[in-house]
Amino acid sequence: MTGSASERHRMAADLANKGVLTLPWLRGAVESVPRERFLHPGVFLDEGRNWRPVTALGTDPDEWLKTAYSVDTLTTQLDGHLTADQVSEPVAGVPTSSSTDPTTVVGMIEALDLKAEHRVLEIGTGTGYSTALMCHYLGEDNVTTVEVDPQVAARADAALETVGYSTWTVTGDGLLGHPRRAPYDRVIATCAVRRIPYTWVRQTKPGGIILSTVGSWPWGTALAKVTVNENGTAEGSIVGRSSFMQARAQAVTPVAGDLSARTAYADSEREARVSPLRLEEWVPAFLAQLSVPGAHFVRAATSDGAQLLHLFDPERESFAQFKPDGVGWVVRQGGPVALWDRVERTLIAWQAAGNPDITAVQLRITATSHTYWIRDHPELRWEHRLDAAY
Repeated sequence: MTGSASERHRMAADLANKGVLTLPWLRGAVESVPRERFLHPGVFLDEGRNWRPVTALGTDPDEWLKTAYSVDTLTTQLDGHLTADQVSEPVAGVPTSSSTDPTTVVGMIEALDLKAEHRVLEIGTGTGYSTALMCHYLGEDNVTTVEVDPQVAARADAALETVGYSTWTVTGDGLLGHPRRAPYDRVIATCAVRRIPYTWVRQTKPGGIILSTVGSWPWGTALAKVTVNENGTAEGSIVGRSSFMQARAQAVTPVAGDLSARTAYADSEREARVSPLRLEEWVPAFLAQLSVPGAHFVRAATSDGAQLLHLFDPERESFAQFKPDGVGWVVRQGGPVALWDRVERTLIAWQAAGNPDITAVQLRITATSHTYWIRDHPELRWEHRLDAAY
């Protein structure tokens, strides 16, 4: 058995022992598809403040295979253009493309409930590794994959061709789906979206499944799984926590400028009934995004080092600013939407309900709205109309 084959079998065994890899066909795919072929020209390894470039050509073959078959997410692009072969020293940057950790990849594919005859639309080709795993089972003609970045799409297409899959690799905005090959039995997104686009629902057969990460913060996002109905709606639930890079068209622009100027004039000031630090926890952060879907959570500090936390909704020109006050926090709010009032009501209701897990959240999608709720708790219900903010 070659070094690559040995590493593939080892990784498959590790995933199976974790209880993540249970389907025989998918284990066969993991043992067959060479992940290292999808990491050309190299990866960036996280060193805290910088990213260290690692390429196959510049690394001992055994070390390269250990890197390729680690259970980590491997960053393949920084700042929308930079690849590991273009630099020789650690660099700063923001990851914009990656090979997602195999545990997540395998878990999501298993959650799709695939059958051999299914046609799949994948949003976010990335390196093409997950595409290849599905092609191994479904056949190349039954998988359509969409990638917004032309360079990333070209590398993925080349890698897929190298391992023998001439599948439908499309360069375009995945939020629009790919109507030319519709309808699909399954839609899977390997990026995060603010909400599941109705275009995906429209391009999915009745009884088909859509699986996507929803949310717009770097954390506190959730994996939604919905089934499309005969009447063009879709219903389902949150099936777990999930974290992916945001779809390029929806990437959040960091709140910039003088924060003190943006929060200079408040309409109200009071003691917070719930600590804003709860927003650093996964489930409260997700519920906050349901309560104020246009808001961003921002950490900052004063010139003397005192901690400041903010919620900003740039579109609604609203903010909430939090300052520590002894054992509690003072919240100042400004703008037409009292952001913290909405979030606070949600978190108090969630606590009163016994802090249910993220998987308690249900979801219904129509052409005009997205509705989330937790059963038996009418105060934990959020309707997002497409023609309104909240």
